Amino acid sequence: MKIGIIGAGAIAQAVAKLGREAGHEVMLSNSRGGPTLAEAAAATGARAGSAAEAAAFGELVLVAIPLHRIADLPAGLLAGKTVIDANNYYPERDGRIAALEEGRITTSALVASHLDGAQVVKAFNAILARELNGAGTRLPGGAQRALPVAGDHPSAKAAVIRLMVEFGFGAVDAGPLSESWRFERARPVYCVPLAEEPLREGLAATTRDSWVPEGSWR
Repeated sequence: MKIGIIGAGAIAQAVAKLGREAGHEVMLSNSRGGPTLAEAAAATGARAGSAAEAAAFGELVLVAIPLHRIADLPAGLLAGKTVIDANNYYPERDGRIAALEEGRITTSALVASHLDGAQVVKAFNAILARELNGAGTRLPGGAQRALPVAGDHPSAKAAVIRLMVEFGFGAVDAGPLSESWRFERARPVYCVPLAEEPLREGLAATTRDSWVPEGSWR
């Protein structure tokens, strides 16, 4: 499978490396284009390109960029594709977004509003980049770590879950995009290593008032 990645930060590079190890073709990208990505491409085994090139290249496309940059996404090239939204909202970086602050929309719904026709799946946002590797797939007791997934399109969500399984992780379906707030930044299960059943229980127990101290997940 061809995986396009819009972004070249820690999460993007970690997924790129896992994708290459699983035998997929991968293209990393950033706003400045291929020549500025030589080091990241060499480290991950991925190709390098522009955001538009990665969007056109990927059968499945991961978006891992600052949330305030989502309006720059090449929406036309992503229409009809499965788009993995790995973004998180950090007000100090992205600026205050009232709809998110008030819980009127999820980060993924915000991304989807800019990508008409794309099948957006929330995934890979609730794990630290340093844990996105073979060692990170297992918990201290040996159990498999599970990651949460949400989306409105069953086939797109299934494709992302298959990718997670290829990478060595379990997956918990958290429901539609409207439920993806349960594993956004600072929620109780955010970046917490959990097996499938504890993660499922944690997602179900999360309420709109459930928060953890900022930065505690690091």
